[in-house]
Amino acid sequence: MDWLWHELDRELFHLGDTGVTPGSLVVLFVTIVLAAIVGALVRRLAQRVLTRGTHGASEGAAYAVGRIGQYVIIVGGILLGLDNVGIDMTALAALGAVVSVGIGFGLQNITQNFISGLILLIERPVQKGDFVELAGDTEGQVVSIEMRATRVITRDGISVIVPNSKLISDEVRNLSAPTSVSRLRVSVGVAYGSDVKRVRDVLEQVAKADGRVLDSPEPAALFRDFGDSSLDFELCVWLSDPQTRPRVGSDLRFAIDRAFRDNGIQIPFPQRDLHLISGFEKIRDAS
Repeated sequence: MDWLWHELDRELFHLGDTGVTPGSLVVLFVTIVLAAIVGALVRRLAQRVLTRGTHGASEGAAYAVGRIGQYVIIVGGILLGLDNVGIDMTALAALGAVVSVGIGFGLQNITQNFISGLILLIERPVQKGDFVELAGDTEGQVVSIEMRATRVITRDGISVIVPNSKLISDEVRNLSAPTSVSRLRVSVGVAYGSDVKRVRDVLEQVAKADGRVLDSPEPAALFRDFGDSSLDFELCVWLSDPQTRPRVGSDLRFAIDRAFRDNGIQIPFPQRDLHLISGFEKIRDAS
């Protein structure tokens, strides 16, 4: 055993006035591992306690508090481990400044994403469980906000990893905040000559017949414009769950088509009239 203690106490290098040994590195490693384990336990406990009961915090708020607590414990564990090893923090800061000159550009994006992650957890413009719409028409539910990136599950079940800085700098539509109520618009055109009041009534009846459409705000059918080949209407309805928008929109279009057929309302298609100014006689003779 003497040789083992001798090897653990053998100096590898100096950091300032402190000699770093294998034993001190083992102590540092164990301290960091324990801090990571304790941080994970605190995060889970915070989420469980804060969401307990009918008056508990929301899942997103509890998640944010748990994550911040976890990060604080991990950083504190690292500093405690360095102090127990006897490393001079002033020397470490000087070394960090020298190293940062060489790798600063390489860590720039990582640091930016980490800070953006802290901003997301503190300000909570986007929370775990929110349904968001990102750039490029990507829609999905936020399932986790990590140190570097946020994970979003799309409607197709695809996991999208979004750098935290993108959620801060780019435009993000949060369909769950401040309320989960969202509006759905369904556009439809009818033939010229249709009874527009009857069209409006039929559209609103279709909307009210769907149990997923909210009564307040009530559905509204709007006469939008005189199109090239149709009278353009838009049916606006409100939903309590933004994730149901594609399904509800499809079902409403099926119901509108059926209701128009039952009421003799035609959905037109683009038409063009051709007027022959001259040459009609030659065409008739050739035929």
